[in-house]
Parts: sequence; structure tokens; C-alpha cells
Amino acid sequence: MLKIYIWFIISILGMCSMVPLHFLSVEHLKFQIKYGKDKGNKITAILGLTSGWGFFTFWFGIWISPQPMFITPIFQNFVISIPIINFSILLFHLLVSIPFILMGAWFGIVSVRLTTLKVAETHRTEKIVSTKMYSVIRHPQYFGGILAHIGISFLLSSFFSLLITPVIILLNFLVAWKEEKELVKEFGKIYEDYKKNVPMFVPKLRKQKQLP
Repeated sequence: MLKIYIWFIISILGMCSMVPLHFLSVEHLKFQIKYGKDKGNKITAILGLTSGWGFFTFWFGIWISPQPMFITPIFQNFVISIPIINFSILLFHLLVSIPFILMGAWFGIVSVRLTTLKVAETHRTEKIVSTKMYSVIRHPQYFGGILAHIGISFLLSSFFSLLITPVIILLNFLVAWKEEKELVKEFGKIYEDYKKNVPMFVPKLRKQKQLP
């Protein structure tokens, strides 16, 4: 039985193993002091690229690895089949997944556009973005990832994937927590004020004024 789910186990353990690397990738000041500014930035950039892409790759593995399928007892007789790839989707699961996936993609894409792909990959922030989407939520990319995870788990009817959603939320929280700890060191009161007015994961309806 364990052999059947080995890829799922590898994926979840791999995703967890990327968190310590991510922690190191945001310790810019520590590496600059130890190795100098240029070399320190190069090291953290490499760690950022490795942990970021590794985190996503293992996350993707969680979704597609062999695992039990779940069936929601609503419209369970309505199935959409795609013969070309031999794939079937329960209609109710499709209807549930679409808003989660679309919202998750929107949060992720817009957040990267506002901060740039370079910042998303290397985890090195040049300035605090507090306008538009970042005026209502501090980590829209992680929030979007969580929404997409729920949506894709429903789309593929992946039971284990949906079951470990609390673990996914915890891992994203730990990454965000560490990033903020280092951002306070780098930007001081500017980021502390931003934290006080903008929630971490749950978007607020009223926008925060842009910080100076």
C-alpha cells in the first residue's frame, strides 16, 4: 500500500524540505554581513530560486500523484469526460473548482505583476508595495496558492491533496512569517506600520492608504 502512494509522500516531504531553504533565502542582511553585499545577494538569490521553484514543483506533485479519489454526493451522476486524455470530471467538482482556481490565479498573477517576477523568484524586496492588491492583503500570492490548491484538489478529486489543506496553509504561513520577520529588519517602522493596517491572508474590504 505504501508503494502506491510513494510519490505523494515524496511530494509532501519535498515541499516541507523547501521551507528551511526559503527561510535562508530571505536572510539577506545575514548573508551580506557574512559574505559581502554582492556575494551575499547572489547566494540568497540562488536559494530563492531553488526553494521557490522546488516548493511549487513538489506542490504540483501533491496534486497529480496517485491517491484515492473522493466523490461529493451532489450531482454525482453527472460526469464530464475528456476521451482524448481518458479523464473524467464530476460536474459538481468542476463547478466548485472553477471559482477557486480563477481567484487563485488572479491573486497570484496580479501580485507578481505588482512586485515583478524577479522579486517573486529571488525573494528580495527592493521596496514595500502597499498599493492596489497589497493594500488589502499582505501575501496575495500565498493566499492565491491556497485557493488554487483547494480548487485543483476538487477538480482532480484528489482526496489526500484536499485532506492536507491545513498543512498547506501552515507551510505558507511559516514562509510568510519568516519573510515578514526579515522585512521588519530591513525596512523597520515602514513595514511594521504596514503590518498593523493590512491583514496577512484574509483580504479586507477597505483599502489601506499608500505608505510613504
